[in-house]
Amino acid sequence: LKDIEQNLKYSFKKLNIQNQDEITTLILESKPRAILNFAAESHVDRSIEGPENFINSNIIGTYSLLEASLQYWNSLGEKEKDNFRFFHISTDEVFGSLNMSDEKSTEDSPYRPNSPYSASKAASDHLVRAWHHTFELPTLISNCTNNYGPRQHQEKLIPLIITNALENKNLPIYGDGKNIRDWLYVEDHIDAVLLASIKGKVGQTFCIGGGEEKTNKEVIFQTCEFLEKYLDLDYSCTNLIKNVQDRPGHDFRYAIDSTKIKKELGWKPSETFYSGIRKTIEWYIENESWWREIQ
Repeated sequence: LKDIEQNLKYSFKKLNIQNQDEITTLILESKPRAILNFAAESHVDRSIEGPENFINSNIIGTYSLLEASLQYWNSLGEKEKDNFRFFHISTDEVFGSLNMSDEKSTEDSPYRPNSPYSASKAASDHLVRAWHHTFELPTLISNCTNNYGPRQHQEKLIPLIITNALENKNLPIYGDGKNIRDWLYVEDHIDAVLLASIKGKVGQTFCIGGGEEKTNKEVIFQTCEFLEKYLDLDYSCTNLIKNVQDRPGHDFRYAIDSTKIKKELGWKPSETFYSGIRKTIEWYIENESWWREIQ
C-alpha cells in the first residue's frame, strides 16, 4: 500500500474484527459511507486442520462488524442512513459441490457448504441477511468465484504454482487434478464490488464469476505453458507436476451464473484467464522480493 500512503483519503488501522468496542470506536470516528467486509480466513486446507480460527473470524468477526455498523447507522440522520451500505463479500463455496450436469449456482441456489471454511462463510452470509431483515441495516452480499492476481498468498494454487516453478520445485496437484473452479481476476472482482456498492439495491445478493471454468490440471498446465514462453527456462515446468493425496471432502466443481449483475448493473469481466494469468505471472516475476519475504 506504499503507493497510497500519502493520500489524505487513506488510513490504516490494525484491529481484530472480533473486538467490537475497538471496531465501534473506529467506525464512529471515521464516519464511513460504506463498509466493505473482505475480512475472512479463507484457505480450505487450514480450515480442516484448525476450524476454530475460521469460526472466530468469519462468524464472530462478522457479527462484531454488523453490531458496530448497526450502532453507527442508527446514529445517522435520514439522508446519511439512505446512503450507507454494509457490503459483505462471500464465496461460491457456500453453494456446495456441483456435478458436470448441474446448472451453475445463482443468487437463489440453496446453501450446501461442505468444509469448515465454507460453512463459516455461509453462517456469516445468514447473519448479514438477518441484520438486514430484522434491524433494516442496508446490506449487500456478493458470492464470488476463485480470485487470482497480484499479491495473492502462496497458500493459494496459482501463486504456489508460479513461485514453485520459478524455483524448480514440485508443483503439487490434488488427486487426479480434475476438480473444476471458475477463475476471476481480482481487479474484475473489485470493479464488481464497487459497482454493486453504489448501484445495487439494498438487501440484494450478487453472484460474481469470471466465466472461466477450468480443471486444476488445466490451470497448472496453462500457467506452465506461459511461464515457459515468458522465461528461457532450462527445464520443463510440466515435469515438476506431482500428484498428492486429495484434500478430505474435496468439492468437485463450483460455478457461478453472473447473469443478474450483468443485466442489472452492466458489469462483466474485462480479463480472460489468458490475459489475467499473463499479468499475474509478470507481477510475481517482477516482485520476487515480495513473495520471498512471506514465503
